Amino acid sequence: MHRALAPDGTQVWLVTRYEDVRKALADPRLSLDKARSNGGYKGFSLPPALDANLLNMDPPAHTRLRRIVAKGFTPRRIERLRPRVRVIAEELLDALDGREEVDLLAAYCAPLPIIVICELLGVDAADRPDFRSWTDGLLAPATPQHARDSLGSLYRFILDLIAAKRAAPGEDMLSALIQLRDEEDRLSEDELTSAAFLVLFAGYENTMHLLGNGLVALLTRPDALIAARAELTPAVVDELLRFDPPPQLAIRRFPVTDVEIGGVTIPAGETVMLSLVSAHHDAARFPDPDRLDPGRTDNPHLGFGHGPHYCLGASLARMEVEAGIAVLLHRFPHLALAVAEEDLEWRDSFRNRGLRALPVTLRQIGECHP
Repeated sequence: MHRALAPDGTQVWLVTRYEDVRKALADPRLSLDKARSNGGYKGFSLPPALDANLLNMDPPAHTRLRRIVAKGFTPRRIERLRPRVRVIAEELLDALDGREEVDLLAAYCAPLPIIVICELLGVDAADRPDFRSWTDGLLAPATPQHARDSLGSLYRFILDLIAAKRAAPGEDMLSALIQLRDEEDRLSEDELTSAAFLVLFAGYENTMHLLGNGLVALLTRPDALIAARAELTPAVVDELLRFDPPPQLAIRRFPVTDVEIGGVTIPAGETVMLSLVSAHHDAARFPDPDRLDPGRTDNPHLGFGHGPHYCLGASLARMEVEAGIAVLLHRFPHLALAVAEEDLEWRDSFRNRGLRALPVTLRQIGECHP
């Protein structure tokens, strides 16, 4: 347990050990509701129409809304998407044939999840905006005004999208949520807008950097890359999630009563931050934690959380990473970084770790198979 300062000057309690983080993630005494803060927490200043999302709720409101949104993320429905995700990946890589060097983040890691999440929500290809610039503006803004502009653009896009779906509903997830709002009154207008915001934001942002961070980890470790080329098993994906997860911290928590964590009593209302990346490199839980081990089987990582707030989109993100990396390594068997690892540029964000760019050489030589 550490007393720490966030970049904005907020005083927080930082939890770093695996067992403490895991228990805290499922502890009902640690609230996600910002109303439980004693006033020290700043964070994002979201409008009410975007703030009524699962990351700001406790049961029973959280339980009710989660059941509604979860219908769009059942494992069976996600698995049916796998062939389509592979087709999207192949089409994106078709555009790279003949090129020797490319920014893989811009050309592949970002557009793959954008296309997938937009198809889930029923966004036409011609209407897909620049989500990457907006999410970068929220998580790693150049200025406070940059953050406000990015949020405003994303908010207006969601409002326009909901209006368009109301006028012409389809078979997509957003149309189904609108029906639950308009015909069955099972969620409020703010909850509808906030759900669309969370699916767009989280479904794109984390998957993009799961792909980017995972590829860097593989391309800088030849043994792990050989294993991944041979077979990209779920165990390999789990190890990538453990080794270098984009979310460095879980969503902040506020004790509803004084709570003891790691031998330290945290007063009610103070801000608690749970370090996922530290927990994942805790030698007390993961032997040789700083080694990327594709054969690691005892791997209860927390990359998708734990407990009642476990990530709804975990199955989708895992499937996209499995399919996205497998297709890429099959198509370009000689894929390599175009710069030294130490020359890669990372975004300035303490919340989410992600690259600014991923320059690679493709060097497709003949027909190769994994």
